[in-house]
Amino acid sequence: MEIQELIFHYLHENTTTIEVQFRLSIDSDDEIRTDMVDLNESSDFGYELITEDFDSQDDDDEEDDFYWLNSPSVDEDNLILFLNEYYIINPEKLPKPELI
Repeated sequence: MEIQELIFHYLHENTTTIEVQFRLSIDSDDEIRTDMVDLNESSDFGYELITEDFDSQDDDDEEDDFYWLNSPSVDEDNLILFLNEYYIINPEKLPKPELI
């Protein structure tokens, strides 16, 4: 049982959680699983999930237009690795599949 596909992830910066939707290798194409993952738990497992991409720009107006370039992003590869390990160690926390 491992994550076959990461469908969606959203970083809730104010609450330090990541909302994830994924499909396991045992799930059908009509099923997804949704969970909220605490960033502190990923750190406890030794995974750094957040990367910050700071592009240096000299023009302040141009930087304001592209503020989203400076926002933190999620390392999807590390997220998948973490989730696979997390659910192996904590199978009771694995969300039930939902039909889509």
